[in-house]
Amino acid sequence: MALKKKPTTGMKDILPREMEIRNYVMNMIRETYKTFGFSSIETPSVEHIENLCSKQGGENEKLIFKILKRGEKLKLDQAQSESDLVDSGLRYDLTVPLCRYYSNNANELPSPFKALQMGNVWRADRPQRGRFRQFMQCDIDILGESTYLAEIELILATTTLLGKLDFENFTIRVNDRKILKAMAQYSGFPKESYDTVFIILDKMDKIGLDGVAKELEKEGFAKESIDTYLGLFQEITKDVNGVRYCKEKLKDVMDPKVAEDLETIISSVDAVKTANFKMEFDPTLVRGMSYYTGPIFEIAMDEYGGSVGGGGRYDEMIGKFTGNNVAACGFSIGFERIVMLLLERGYTVPSAAGKKAYLIEKNMPADQLLEILKKAEAERAQGVQVNLSIMKKNKKFQKEQLQKEGYEEFEEFYRTALK
Repeated sequence: MALKKKPTTGMKDILPREMEIRNYVMNMIRETYKTFGFSSIETPSVEHIENLCSKQGGENEKLIFKILKRGEKLKLDQAQSESDLVDSGLRYDLTVPLCRYYSNNANELPSPFKALQMGNVWRADRPQRGRFRQFMQCDIDILGESTYLAEIELILATTTLLGKLDFENFTIRVNDRKILKAMAQYSGFPKESYDTVFIILDKMDKIGLDGVAKELEKEGFAKESIDTYLGLFQEITKDVNGVRYCKEKLKDVMDPKVAEDLETIISSVDAVKTANFKMEFDPTLVRGMSYYTGPIFEIAMDEYGGSVGGGGRYDEMIGKFTGNNVAACGFSIGFERIVMLLLERGYTVPSAAGKKAYLIEKNMPADQLLEILKKAEAERAQGVQVNLSIMKKNKKFQKEQLQKEGYEEFEEFYRTALK
Protein backbone atom coordinates (compact mmCIF):
# COMPACT_ATOMS: atom_id res chain seq x y z
CA MET A 1 0.00 0.00 0.00
CA ALA A 2 1.49 3.31 -1.11
CA LEU A 3 1.96 6.01 1.54
CA LYS A 4 0.05 9.27 1.09
CA LYS A 5 1.82 12.59 1.48
CA LYS A 6 -1.25 14.83 1.64
CA PRO A 7 -3.18 15.30 4.93
CA THR A 8 -6.55 13.60 5.28
CA THR A 9 -9.59 15.54 4.03
CA GLY A 10 -10.37 18.56 6.14
CA MET A 11 -6.99 18.63 7.87
CA LYS A 12 -3.99 20.76 6.94
CA ASP A 13 -0.25 21.09 7.40
CA ILE A 14 0.81 24.42 8.89
CA LEU A 15 3.80 26.13 7.30
CA PRO A 16 6.25 28.36 9.26
CA ARG A 17 4.77 31.66 8.03
CA GLU A 18 1.31 30.73 9.33
CA MET A 19 2.72 29.16 12.48
CA GLU A 20 4.45 32.42 13.36
CA ILE A 21 1.12 34.27 13.16
CA ARG A 22 -0.71 31.52 15.06
CA ASN A 23 1.82 31.67 17.90
CA TYR A 24 1.62 35.45 17.99
CA VAL A 25 -2.20 35.38 18.13
CA MET A 26 -2.16 32.72 20.88
CA ASN A 27 0.29 34.78 22.93
CA MET A 28 -1.85 37.89 22.40
CA ILE A 29 -4.92 35.93 23.52
CA ARG A 30 -3.22 34.81 26.75
CA GLU A 31 -1.83 38.28 27.44
CA THR A 32 -5.09 40.15 26.76
CA TYR A 33 -7.46 37.78 28.54
CA LYS A 34 -5.15 37.61 31.54
CA THR A 35 -5.67 41.36 32.05
CA PHE A 36 -9.40 40.61 32.36
CA GLY A 37 -8.76 37.99 35.05
CA PHE A 38 -9.14 34.78 33.01
CA SER A 39 -7.14 31.68 34.05
CA SER A 40 -5.87 29.12 31.52
CA ILE A 41 -7.11 25.54 31.83
CA GLU A 42 -6.91 22.43 29.66
CA THR A 43 -9.29 19.52 29.08
CA PRO A 44 -8.73 16.19 27.26
CA SER A 45 -9.30 15.98 23.51
CA VAL A 46 -11.23 12.74 24.04
CA GLU A 47 -14.60 13.00 25.80
CA HIS A 48 -17.16 10.44 26.98
CA ILE A 49 -19.63 9.66 24.18
CA GLU A 50 -22.55 10.18 26.61
CA ASN A 51 -21.43 13.78 27.17
CA LEU A 52 -20.99 14.47 23.46
CA CYS A 53 -24.41 13.03 22.58
CA SER A 54 -26.43 14.71 25.34
CA LYS A 55 -28.59 16.72 22.88
CA GLN A 56 -26.80 19.93 23.86
CA GLY A 57 -24.58 20.36 20.81
CA GLY A 58 -27.16 20.85 18.07
CA GLU A 59 -26.03 19.82 14.59
CA ASN A 60 -22.50 19.18 15.87
CA GLU A 61 -23.67 15.92 17.43
CA LYS A 62 -24.06 14.58 13.88
CA LEU A 63 -20.41 15.42 13.14
CA ILE A 64 -18.62 13.55 15.95
CA PHE A 65 -15.45 11.57 15.25
CA LYS A 66 -16.34 8.53 17.34
CA ILE A 67 -13.75 6.18 18.86
CA LEU A 68 -14.15 2.41 18.96
CA LYS A 69 -13.84 0.53 22.22
CA ARG A 70 -10.46 -1.08 22.65
CA GLY A 71 -9.12 -4.54 23.54
CA GLU A 72 -11.50 -6.95 25.24
CA LYS A 73 -14.29 -4.35 25.36
CA LEU A 74 -14.56 -4.34 21.57
CA LYS A 75 -16.78 -7.27 20.63
CA LEU A 76 -17.63 -6.83 16.97
CA ASP A 77 -19.43 -10.16 16.66
CA GLN A 78 -21.82 -9.36 19.54
CA ALA A 79 -22.58 -5.72 18.70
CA GLN A 80 -26.28 -4.89 18.34
CA SER A 81 -26.01 -1.10 18.12
CA GLU A 82 -23.46 1.69 17.89
CA SER A 83 -23.32 1.98 21.69
CA ASP A 84 -21.88 -1.55 21.82
CA LEU A 85 -18.94 -0.37 19.70
CA VAL A 86 -18.26 3.22 20.80
CA ASP A 87 -17.47 4.64 24.24
CA SER A 88 -15.82 8.01 23.46
CA GLY A 89 -15.20 10.61 20.79
CA LEU A 90 -13.13 13.65 19.87
CA ARG A 91 -14.60 16.83 21.33
CA TYR A 92 -16.53 19.02 18.85
CA ASP A 93 -16.27 22.14 21.01
CA LEU A 94 -14.73 23.27 24.31
CA THR A 95 -17.97 24.04 26.16
CA VAL A 96 -19.13 20.48 26.85
CA PRO A 97 -15.69 19.49 28.25
CA LEU A 98 -15.61 22.71 30.32
CA CYS A 99 -18.92 21.86 31.97
CA ARG A 100 -17.65 18.38 32.85
CA TYR A 101 -14.37 19.93 34.10
CA TYR A 102 -16.19 22.42 36.32
CA SER A 103 -18.56 19.76 37.65
CA ASN A 104 -15.58 17.61 38.62
CA ASN A 105 -13.40 20.39 40.08
CA ALA A 106 -15.82 23.04 41.38
CA ASN A 107 -14.70 22.66 45.01
CA GLU A 108 -11.16 23.67 44.03
CA LEU A 109 -12.13 26.63 41.84
CA PRO A 110 -13.08 30.22 42.79
CA SER A 111 -16.59 31.55 42.24
CA PRO A 112 -17.13 33.11 39.83
CA PHE A 113 -14.56 31.23 37.77
CA LYS A 114 -13.16 32.88 34.63
CA ALA A 115 -11.72 30.22 32.33
CA LEU A 116 -9.59 30.51 29.17
CA GLN A 117 -9.25 27.48 26.91
CA MET A 118 -7.34 27.03 23.67
CA GLY A 119 -7.27 23.68 21.94
CA ASN A 120 -8.12 21.67 18.84
CA VAL A 121 -11.64 20.38 18.25
CA TRP A 122 -12.92 18.04 15.55
CA ARG A 123 -16.05 17.99 13.41
CA ALA A 124 -16.74 15.74 10.40
CA ASP A 125 -17.94 18.79 8.48
CA ARG A 126 -17.69 19.68 4.79
CA PRO A 127 -14.39 21.60 4.43
CA GLN A 128 -14.56 25.11 2.94
CA ARG A 129 -12.85 28.49 3.20
CA GLY A 130 -11.95 29.03 6.85
CA ARG A 131 -13.52 25.74 7.94
CA PHE A 132 -11.63 22.52 8.64
CA ARG A 133 -12.37 19.20 10.31
CA GLN A 134 -9.63 19.83 12.86
CA PHE A 135 -9.38 23.40 14.06
CA MET A 136 -8.25 25.49 17.00
CA GLN A 137 -10.88 27.02 19.23
CA CYS A 138 -10.34 29.75 21.78
CA ASP A 139 -13.01 30.14 24.47
CA ILE A 140 -13.43 32.38 27.47
CA ASP A 141 -16.17 31.51 29.96
CA ILE A 142 -17.43 32.94 33.23
CA LEU A 143 -19.03 30.36 35.53
CA GLY A 144 -21.00 31.34 38.62
CA GLU A 145 -21.91 34.91 37.58
CA SER A 146 -25.66 35.31 37.02
CA THR A 147 -25.73 39.04 36.20
CA TYR A 148 -25.13 40.79 32.87
CA LEU A 149 -21.64 41.73 34.11
CA ALA A 150 -20.51 38.41 32.60
CA GLU A 151 -21.77 39.29 29.11
CA ILE A 152 -20.25 42.79 29.30
CA GLU A 153 -16.84 41.42 30.37
CA LEU A 154 -16.82 38.71 27.70
CA ILE A 155 -17.67 41.14 24.89
CA LEU A 156 -15.15 43.75 26.08
CA ALA A 157 -12.36 41.16 26.43
CA THR A 158 -12.99 39.68 22.98
CA THR A 159 -13.28 43.02 21.19
CA THR A 160 -10.17 44.35 22.96
CA LEU A 161 -8.25 41.35 21.59
CA LEU A 162 -9.56 41.92 18.05
CA GLY A 163 -8.59 45.59 18.29
CA LYS A 164 -5.03 44.65 19.25
CA LEU A 165 -4.89 42.44 16.15
CA ASP A 166 -5.79 45.48 13.98
CA PHE A 167 -9.38 44.46 13.26
CA GLU A 168 -11.91 47.30 13.10
CA ASN A 169 -15.35 48.18 11.77
CA PHE A 170 -16.70 44.77 12.72
CA THR A 171 -20.10 44.19 14.34
CA ILE A 172 -21.15 42.41 17.52
CA ARG A 173 -24.68 41.14 16.89
CA VAL A 174 -26.67 40.45 20.06
CA ASN A 175 -30.02 38.89 20.91
CA ASP A 176 -31.60 36.88 23.73
CA ARG A 177 -33.08 33.38 23.50
CA LYS A 178 -35.92 34.60 25.74
CA ILE A 179 -36.78 37.29 23.17
CA LEU A 180 -36.76 34.64 20.43
CA LYS A 181 -39.20 32.49 22.41
CA ALA A 182 -41.39 35.44 23.37
CA MET A 183 -41.71 36.49 19.71
CA ALA A 184 -42.70 32.94 18.75
CA GLN A 185 -45.24 32.78 21.60
CA TYR A 186 -46.68 36.20 20.77
CA SER A 187 -47.17 35.07 17.16
CA GLY A 188 -49.10 31.98 18.22
CA PHE A 189 -46.65 29.20 17.29
CA PRO A 190 -47.02 26.01 19.37
CA LYS A 191 -44.32 25.74 22.06
CA GLU A 192 -43.18 22.34 20.81
CA SER A 193 -42.50 23.88 17.39
CA TYR A 194 -40.17 26.68 18.54
CA ASP A 195 -36.99 24.84 17.53
CA THR A 196 -38.34 24.31 14.00
CA VAL A 197 -39.27 28.00 13.76
CA PHE A 198 -35.79 29.05 14.95
CA ILE A 199 -34.00 26.75 12.51
CA ILE A 200 -35.90 28.41 9.66
CA LEU A 201 -35.37 31.91 11.11
CA ASP A 202 -31.62 31.24 11.24
CA LYS A 203 -31.66 31.21 7.42
CA MET A 204 -32.92 34.81 7.22
CA ASP A 205 -29.54 36.17 6.02
CA LYS A 206 -29.54 33.74 3.08
CA ILE A 207 -33.19 33.49 2.03
CA GLY A 208 -34.73 36.74 3.30
CA LEU A 209 -38.20 37.37 4.77
CA ASP A 210 -40.03 35.85 1.80
CA GLY A 211 -37.92 32.71 1.98
CA VAL A 212 -38.58 32.33 5.69
CA ALA A 213 -42.32 32.80 5.09
CA LYS A 214 -42.35 30.07 2.43
CA GLU A 215 -40.48 27.59 4.63
CA LEU A 216 -42.78 28.26 7.58
CA GLU A 217 -45.76 27.68 5.28
CA LYS A 218 -44.26 24.36 4.13
CA GLU A 219 -44.11 23.28 7.77
CA GLY A 220 -47.86 23.84 8.00
CA PHE A 221 -47.92 26.80 10.38
CA ALA A 222 -50.95 29.09 10.38
CA LYS A 223 -50.74 32.06 8.00
CA GLU A 224 -51.87 34.39 10.76
CA SER A 225 -48.96 33.31 12.96
CA ILE A 226 -46.48 33.68 10.10
CA ASP A 227 -47.72 37.16 9.20
CA THR A 228 -47.63 38.32 12.82
CA TYR A 229 -44.15 36.87 13.32
CA LEU A 230 -42.56 38.38 10.23
CA GLY A 231 -44.33 41.68 10.87
CA LEU A 232 -42.37 41.99 14.12
CA PHE A 233 -39.04 41.81 12.29
CA GLN A 234 -40.11 44.60 9.94
CA GLU A 235 -40.86 46.85 12.92
CA ILE A 236 -37.76 46.16 15.04
CA THR A 237 -34.72 48.43 14.57
CA LYS A 238 -31.16 47.18 15.10
CA ASP A 239 -30.32 49.38 18.09
CA VAL A 240 -31.48 49.88 21.68
CA ASN A 241 -34.76 51.28 20.34
CA GLY A 242 -35.42 47.85 18.84
CA VAL A 243 -34.85 46.28 22.26
CA ARG A 244 -37.27 48.80 23.82
CA TYR A 245 -39.84 47.98 21.14
CA CYS A 246 -39.61 44.29 22.10
CA LYS A 247 -40.02 45.17 25.77
CA GLU A 248 -43.28 47.01 25.08
CA LYS A 249 -44.65 44.75 22.33
CA LEU A 250 -43.95 41.48 24.18
CA LYS A 251 -44.85 42.66 27.69
CA ASP A 252 -47.62 40.06 28.04
CA VAL A 253 -45.33 37.12 27.21
CA MET A 254 -41.88 38.25 28.42
CA ASP A 255 -40.37 39.58 31.65
CA PRO A 256 -39.38 43.22 30.88
CA LYS A 257 -36.07 42.62 32.69
CA VAL A 258 -34.93 40.52 29.71
CA ALA A 259 -35.01 43.57 27.43
CA GLU A 260 -33.71 45.90 30.14
CA ASP A 261 -30.64 43.70 30.72
CA LEU A 262 -29.92 43.43 26.99
CA GLU A 263 -30.16 47.21 26.63
CA THR A 264 -27.71 47.61 29.54
CA ILE A 265 -25.26 45.20 27.90
CA ILE A 266 -25.36 47.11 24.59
CA SER A 267 -25.11 50.59 26.12
CA SER A 268 -22.39 49.62 28.64
CA VAL A 269 -20.14 48.06 25.99
CA ASP A 270 -20.66 51.05 23.70
CA ALA A 271 -19.70 53.43 26.51
CA VAL A 272 -16.36 51.85 27.50
CA LYS A 273 -15.14 49.93 24.42
CA THR A 274 -11.57 50.51 23.24
CA ALA A 275 -11.80 48.86 19.79
CA ASN A 276 -13.55 50.31 16.72
CA PHE A 277 -16.75 48.29 16.23
CA LYS A 278 -20.50 48.62 16.61
CA MET A 279 -23.06 46.82 18.76
CA GLU A 280 -26.19 45.72 16.89
CA PHE A 281 -29.44 44.19 18.16
CA ASP A 282 -30.38 41.40 15.76
CA PRO A 283 -33.69 39.65 16.56
CA THR A 284 -32.96 37.05 13.84
CA LEU A 285 -29.78 35.84 15.60
CA VAL A 286 -30.37 32.26 16.79
CA ARG A 287 -27.00 30.52 17.35
CA GLY A 288 -27.17 26.79 16.66
CA MET A 289 -26.43 25.33 20.09
CA SER A 290 -29.57 24.30 21.94
CA TYR A 291 -27.93 24.86 25.34
CA TYR A 292 -28.22 28.68 25.18
CA THR A 293 -30.69 30.11 27.70
CA GLY A 294 -30.26 33.90 27.62
CA PRO A 295 -28.24 36.58 25.78
CA ILE A 296 -26.40 35.37 22.66
CA PHE A 297 -23.84 37.20 20.52
CA GLU A 298 -21.85 36.83 17.33
CA ILE A 299 -18.93 38.62 15.61
CA ALA A 300 -19.64 39.64 12.01
CA MET A 301 -16.87 40.86 9.69
CA ASP A 302 -17.56 42.12 6.18
CA GLU A 303 -14.14 41.00 4.93
CA TYR A 304 -14.96 37.40 5.87
CA GLY A 305 -18.61 37.46 4.88
CA GLY A 306 -19.84 35.62 7.93
CA SER A 307 -19.35 34.94 11.61
CA VAL A 308 -15.85 34.78 13.10
CA GLY A 309 -16.95 34.01 16.64
CA GLY A 310 -19.89 33.89 18.99
CA GLY A 311 -21.28 32.75 22.29
CA GLY A 312 -23.94 33.27 24.91
CA ARG A 313 -25.41 32.26 28.24
CA TYR A 314 -25.98 28.58 29.08
CA ASP A 315 -27.24 28.49 32.69
CA GLU A 316 -28.67 24.96 32.57
CA MET A 317 -25.80 22.96 31.09
CA ILE A 318 -23.67 22.29 34.18
CA GLY A 319 -26.82 21.09 35.93
CA LYS A 320 -26.94 18.20 33.44
CA PHE A 321 -23.82 16.88 35.20
CA THR A 322 -24.49 17.84 38.83
CA GLY A 323 -28.25 18.20 39.18
CA ASN A 324 -27.78 21.84 40.23
CA ASN A 325 -27.75 24.62 37.65
CA VAL A 326 -24.81 27.04 37.64
CA ALA A 327 -24.88 30.42 35.87
CA ALA A 328 -22.54 30.23 32.87
CA CYS A 329 -21.68 32.40 29.89
CA GLY A 330 -18.99 32.10 27.21
CA PHE A 331 -17.52 33.63 24.07
CA SER A 332 -15.54 31.74 21.41
CA ILE A 333 -13.49 33.39 18.66
CA GLY A 334 -12.99 31.68 15.32
CA PHE A 335 -9.24 31.30 15.70
CA GLU A 336 -8.69 29.70 12.28
CA ARG A 337 -10.73 32.38 10.52
CA ILE A 338 -8.90 35.19 12.32
CA VAL A 339 -5.54 33.69 11.31
CA MET A 340 -6.75 33.21 7.73
CA LEU A 341 -7.79 36.88 7.49
CA LEU A 342 -4.43 38.02 8.88
CA LEU A 343 -2.59 35.86 6.34
CA GLU A 344 -4.71 37.23 3.48
CA ARG A 345 -3.85 40.77 4.62
CA GLY A 346 -0.15 39.99 4.55
CA TYR A 347 0.01 40.65 8.29
CA THR A 348 3.51 41.00 9.77
CA VAL A 349 4.10 39.99 13.38
CA PRO A 350 5.43 43.02 15.29
CA SER A 351 9.00 42.63 16.52
CA ALA A 352 10.76 45.25 18.66
CA ALA A 353 14.29 44.05 17.92
CA GLY A 354 13.72 42.74 14.38
CA LYS A 355 14.90 39.65 12.53
CA LYS A 356 18.36 39.24 11.05
CA ALA A 357 19.87 36.58 8.81
CA TYR A 358 23.57 35.61 8.76
CA LEU A 359 24.68 34.11 5.44
CA ILE A 360 27.89 32.15 5.94
CA GLU A 361 30.16 31.07 3.11
CA LYS A 362 30.49 27.31 2.71
CA ASN A 363 33.50 25.60 4.36
CA MET A 364 34.06 28.42 6.83
CA PRO A 365 37.11 27.61 9.03
CA ALA A 366 36.17 26.50 12.56
CA ASP A 367 37.88 29.45 14.29
CA GLN A 368 36.06 31.98 12.11
CA LEU A 369 32.74 30.12 12.52
CA LEU A 370 33.21 30.31 16.29
CA GLU A 371 33.46 34.10 16.12
CA ILE A 372 30.30 34.24 14.02
CA LEU A 373 28.46 32.04 16.56
CA LYS A 374 29.60 34.33 19.40
CA LYS A 375 28.36 37.39 17.51
CA ALA A 376 24.98 35.73 16.90
CA GLU A 377 24.64 34.85 20.60
CA ALA A 378 25.42 38.44 21.59
CA GLU A 379 22.70 39.77 19.27
CA ARG A 380 20.20 37.15 20.49
CA ALA A 381 20.89 38.28 24.05
CA GLN A 382 19.67 41.72 22.95
CA GLY A 383 16.42 40.21 21.71
CA VAL A 384 17.27 40.04 18.02
CA GLN A 385 16.04 36.94 16.17
CA VAL A 386 19.12 35.65 14.30
CA ASN A 387 18.96 32.91 11.67
CA LEU A 388 22.26 31.29 10.59
CA SER A 389 22.36 29.78 7.09
CA ILE A 390 25.06 28.51 4.76
CA MET A 391 25.25 30.79 1.72
CA LYS A 392 23.77 29.25 -1.43
CA LYS A 393 24.87 29.77 -5.01
CA ASN A 394 21.68 31.65 -5.83
CA LYS A 395 22.04 34.16 -3.01
CA LYS A 396 19.35 36.48 -4.41
CA PHE A 397 16.70 33.74 -4.29
CA GLN A 398 17.88 32.72 -0.81
CA LYS A 399 17.38 36.27 0.45
CA GLU A 400 13.95 36.49 -1.20
CA GLN A 401 12.89 33.33 0.65
CA LEU A 402 14.16 34.71 3.96
CA GLN A 403 12.38 38.02 3.34
CA LYS A 404 9.12 36.11 2.99
CA GLU A 405 9.77 34.80 6.50
CA GLY A 406 10.18 38.35 7.79
CA TYR A 407 13.97 38.75 7.76
CA GLU A 408 14.74 42.35 6.91
CA GLU A 409 18.47 42.60 7.61
CA PHE A 410 21.27 40.45 6.22
CA GLU A 411 24.92 40.06 7.13
CA GLU A 412 27.30 38.04 4.98
CA PHE A 413 30.42 36.25 6.23
CA TYR A 414 33.25 35.03 3.97
CA ARG A 415 36.39 33.05 4.54
CA THR A 416 38.37 36.02 3.31
CA ALA A 417 37.68 39.76 3.19
CA LEU A 418 34.23 40.82 1.97
CA LYS A 419 33.95 40.56 -1.82
